[in-house]
Amino acid sequence: MIFNIQRYSTHDGPGIRTVVFMKGCSLGCRWCQNPESRSSTPDLLYDARLCLPECDLCQQQAPDVIERAPAGIIIHREALTPASISALTDCCPTQALSICGEEKSAEEIISTVLRDKPFYDRSGGGMTLSGGEPFMNPDLALDLLRRANDAGVHTAVETCLHVPWKYVAPALPFIDLFLADLKHVDAGAFKQWTDGSAKRVLDNLRRIAAAGKAMTIRVPLIQGFNADEASIEAITTFAADELGAREIHFLPYHTLGMNKYTLLDMPYSAPDKPLDAPALLTFAQRIAGEKGLTATLRG
Repeated sequence: MIFNIQRYSTHDGPGIRTVVFMKGCSLGCRWCQNPESRSSTPDLLYDARLCLPECDLCQQQAPDVIERAPAGIIIHREALTPASISALTDCCPTQALSICGEEKSAEEIISTVLRDKPFYDRSGGGMTLSGGEPFMNPDLALDLLRRANDAGVHTAVETCLHVPWKYVAPALPFIDLFLADLKHVDAGAFKQWTDGSAKRVLDNLRRIAAAGKAMTIRVPLIQGFNADEASIEAITTFAADELGAREIHFLPYHTLGMNKYTLLDMPYSAPDKPLDAPALLTFAQRIAGEKGLTATLRG
């Protein structure tokens, strides 16, 4: 199950890349900018601004799910089934309703990836698996990474690493670069803001480092969670001293994904304003430099 294949990306690893976005994640980060990626099944998004008041095509296709109302439609999401998802796919003429997620075989995906191999070869690019969490689909991830590796394509994985190690280990020989989240080293804060286990993530990071794999550490900086000097110093110290990392990316919090929660009828519990802390970002760069890390700021 994937929800996008993005070609000609330049922000998800070196060079020009094709990014395969896979659905399913084991974390529930409050600030997640891709909430449509969390579920391993298709999601129904509804944008009331695009809905035509006299149109009832969606209700005709899935009457158990869609109910007309004076201000648009009411979606009974508890009634969604694979059949109704299929019926609603491409039924809306204005895209007020859209389905996120489709099943594709490894052959279909890698065929799309390999279309741009000349660009990878010239730019030092390749294929990046992203999500969601790619290792929530361990068999597909392994298949795609092996096929790309066999074709001479550089491979990278954007991962939160909140998965059993047995999901990661088989793919290690076929991964050239990990773009790995390190959100916090404090177990309590991590649990409160992500519903996950910091120990699982930290243990997996140590295993990847021990395997000698190239790794870029990515730190989303979220006010109230880890956007403070003590948290940043602890994260940076772990990356440098325990992982032997050489590169770290600090990702200041933004709110560009907030509207997706409305489209999915989900609550949004993260801050409603972007991080505005230039002095803190200067501190992050300085402390990383003192630890021998190359720091990059990316919004």
